[in-house]
Amino acid sequence: MDKGCLIAIEGIDGSGKTTIAKKIVEWLNERNIKALYTSEPTRSPIGLLIKDKIISAEKRQDSRIEALLFAADRLWHVINEILPSLSKNIIVVTDRYYFSSIAYQGALGAPISWIKELNKFAPKPDLSIYIDITPEEAIRRKSKQGDVKKLFENIKYLSKVREIYLNMVRNGELTLINGMEPLEKVIDEALALVKKLLFPRGSS
Repeated sequence: MDKGCLIAIEGIDGSGKTTIAKKIVEWLNERNIKALYTSEPTRSPIGLLIKDKIISAEKRQDSRIEALLFAADRLWHVINEILPSLSKNIIVVTDRYYFSSIAYQGALGAPISWIKELNKFAPKPDLSIYIDITPEEAIRRKSKQGDVKKLFENIKYLSKVREIYLNMVRNGELTLINGMEPLEKVIDEALALVKKLLFPRGSS
């Protein structure tokens, strides 16, 4: 590879996006292609605040406050991790990106057009993958792990999040992979999209 590129992996909690993002990075590194796994919220002070005070809170903040905090953390992410890595010809695979703000804070009532405007500073990914599962399946998987937060047990809320994601798929902003399939098949489909991006002439 003679240039870096940005790959975003999206999905509701329990979709397997973290596993898939890490598998992509592992696959690339095994082929001596420099790749970095990163995620949002980040390890920045703002990201740690989000993890400690927002995501884990019993009562969520106003959706606009959340969107602003996530955007501030994303700006840190872009300045300190994404752009420096891209400048070194590294493939950056991010586990969540601005699509998450559009879906999650949008489902809580923040205007989607405003969220998009707020995140205009964020570089557009070269590839954006959405791993689609039903809210019921997401809750089943998270319950099995003993990791379900009160808000995320809300089928109605998760259904809104999913519908916003699906709208982005319909608009061509995200490429859908069926996350209800066996994990190995989902990983293979994600890798096929990565190969198509990086090796458009079919080399590997």
